[in-house]
Amino acid sequence: MPGARDQLRAWIDADEARVTAFLSGFLQAKSPNPPGDTREACAFVTRFLDQEGLPWRIVAAQDHLPNIVASLHAPQPGRHLVLNGHMDVFPAIQDLPGERGQWSGAVEDGRIYGRGAADMKCGTTASIFTFLYLSRLAPELRGRLTLTIVSDEETGGRWGTKHLFESCPDDVLGDCCLNGEPSGVATVRFAEKGTLRIEITIRTTGAHGAYPHLSASAIKIAGSIMRDLETLGEMRPDLPPRIAALLASAEVRAAMEESLGAGAPAIVGIPTVNIGTIRGGLKINVLPDECVMEVEVRVPPGLDRTQVMAAFEAILARYPEATFETRPDHSYDSSWCDPDGEMATILQDNVEALRGVRPPAIVSLGGSDARYWRWRGIPAYLYGPSPRSMGRRDEHVTIGEMMHVLRVHALSAFDYLTR
Repeated sequence: MPGARDQLRAWIDADEARVTAFLSGFLQAKSPNPPGDTREACAFVTRFLDQEGLPWRIVAAQDHLPNIVASLHAPQPGRHLVLNGHMDVFPAIQDLPGERGQWSGAVEDGRIYGRGAADMKCGTTASIFTFLYLSRLAPELRGRLTLTIVSDEETGGRWGTKHLFESCPDDVLGDCCLNGEPSGVATVRFAEKGTLRIEITIRTTGAHGAYPHLSASAIKIAGSIMRDLETLGEMRPDLPPRIAALLASAEVRAAMEESLGAGAPAIVGIPTVNIGTIRGGLKINVLPDECVMEVEVRVPPGLDRTQVMAAFEAILARYPEATFETRPDHSYDSSWCDPDGEMATILQDNVEALRGVRPPAIVSLGGSDARYWRWRGIPAYLYGPSPRSMGRRDEHVTIGEMMHVLRVHALSAFDYLTR
């Protein structure tokens, strides 16, 4: 299909200004989660689909959490590829006077700014335009292409991708999933860590600050627990030898450093602990009688979440003043698929053709909705922009990176559906 593939490349090359404008407008459509209301972003996307004459429908368990599903059936039988992206973004932050607003969608110096630019409205934009371009080439394709643009990813996916699996499985199961979550263009991701989220509450009798002999300090106990939780990082996974060898290779470690930052290879195979929030204390001269902290443990593939939970409970048992509750809606197992699978190879081939460097397959430090496919034995791969700015003030993607991700997604989807 060289003619059709060349046409696909030509459309993408001609559409840079259009794709840039779309992502800018998408970023202006506020969708922070929490609270998670994505109706404004959903309306922006569906208006675009309507303008292009593309059929779509909404699948939602709650009105403020819509999910968009669109399907394309090729005239020839073949495989089913699912494109998956999300509309919700990290919670809003306070805009500072004189600085670029988080919902600006500003296009400056080759960059597009806005909350959710990297995570993951750039990748979702790639999915939408991939679906658009391949719909024009439907006579050349085999099988089926489904676009899923979901809500609720940032808080676990219960009302997003998980709801689609429960309510319309034929639309979303497929034979493979391609996702544009921020991965860094130097890597393809075939696996990701799981999470264990827990709220710990420490209670003591408390006292006046001048009388520390009368009560233990809830905040000091919290500090001791934090120190002890770091020992979870001494646990080691039991990975299949092929994956263990892959992650130990010099090439993969160098690519992880480039995409994820210095030090990433040292933590990809161990549990990591983050104290996300901590609340305690009434006044500087009052001994705190309560402290609450939210803890997240990222669990690598090859290490069962129940093993980590048992080690966590053993640590908490040393502190009778502490109780805990798990957060089941956003605690989940790690996931992985074949690092040498067909779509992984297709992605690598296209990246190598475009950048001159072949991206190795790595494990993601963060989570994504791709796990819902992997848990069912369906291969799911991530290829997206740099994760460096996601969730930060002045989150952004470069126009060059955005267009590269779109090219890789569109060409890889075309290649998969023409074999």
